[in-house]
Amino acid sequence: MPEELIAVGSGTRRVEDIALDLMKFVALTSGYGKPPASAGFQARAEKPDDVVQSLLELYDRCRAAVEHTPGK
Repeated sequence: MPEELIAVGSGTRRVEDIALDLMKFVALTSGYGKPPASAGFQARAEKPDDVVQSLLELYDRCRAAVEHTPGK
């Protein structure tokens, strides 16, 4: 399976690496996968499997966005 590379600045990076960095950025800056904070009430915790599934779906969306970026 050939690896798809994208030229970035003076080097090249794999699509998967760029998508992973994008997923990390989105997850950290948006609180993705974390329960909403509420005043005085304990938020219902998601099951670990649900959190993993939502992060995998986010990664798939990020990879699709990177793969379909114009100019690559």
